[in-house]
Amino acid sequence: MSAARDGLRQLVEQLPEDEVLAVLADVRRHVVLAARRPWPPPFFGAGRAIRSDVAERSEEILDEGFGRPA
Repeated sequence: MSAARDGLRQLVEQLPEDEVLAVLADVRRHVVLAARRPWPPPFFGAGRAIRSDVAERSEEILDEGFGRPA
């Protein structure tokens, strides 16, 4: 179990009994909304590379400091 999930479980255990139903409804709503989000999102992979060998050159690109200011 991740630390975040364990922390959530501990918080739930501390809830007063009269608040459990409201929190449960919120969590269920969140789970349903999250399940409706497609993966990958529609824009995923929408970009185009100038070169066709980016995957082959990945180590070289990273060695050049990809993502760092020039």
